[in-house]
Amino acid sequence: MAYRETEKMRQRKAEARRRISECAYQCVAEGGFRSAKITRIAQLAGVATGTIYRHYESKEDLFAEIFRQATQREIDKVAEALATPGSATARLEQALRQFAERALKGPVMAWSLIAEPVDPKLEEERLAYRKAYANLFEQAIHEGIEEGCIPDQDARQSSTCLVGAIAESLVGPLAPSQNGQAVTNETDKKDPLVDTIIRFCIQGLTGTRR
Repeated sequence: MAYRETEKMRQRKAEARRRISECAYQCVAEGGFRSAKITRIAQLAGVATGTIYRHYESKEDLFAEIFRQATQREIDKVAEALATPGSATARLEQALRQFAERALKGPVMAWSLIAEPVDPKLEEERLAYRKAYANLFEQAIHEGIEEGCIPDQDARQSSTCLVGAIAESLVGPLAPSQNGQAVTNETDKKDPLVDTIIRFCIQGLTGTRR
């Protein structure tokens, strides 16, 4: 008689996978991908190390899922900001602020997503999500051109420049310090940086000094 998985067993497997994913996310948020150890993830999830490999083919597959989850959260926040009322430039400004401020409030995870040296599988995910950010910005730039608040330009190229500018601007502030700890967030010290990033990006798009 062929083995048939019961609904209860499927639920138990799904719950184990969920715990593994949540604990892996926690480990990455605390120390980045390179510091996230499978043994530690298994311990936190309350499973054997081998159980992880029954749910994921490799550590890289598990981390790719965590990368997708974490980045999608940030993309959703940017999309929400771009969907708010107002001119295209105002919405772009809000989206850029959302991106930068959230990164500075969660520096370890932000560094992991933006600039931490990672294996090729995660680098592919990083490139895919940079494109996703660029697509959101491109649509907003097109809308700004139609509204007349942004000069006519190559929206696709400009959106790519926006993603590159904001990501590169955050690399230094997010980079782990010499003692291996990421920079902690201090709102009063970070606001000038965020304002500078936004000013540079919007000025580049509109050609107008802010």
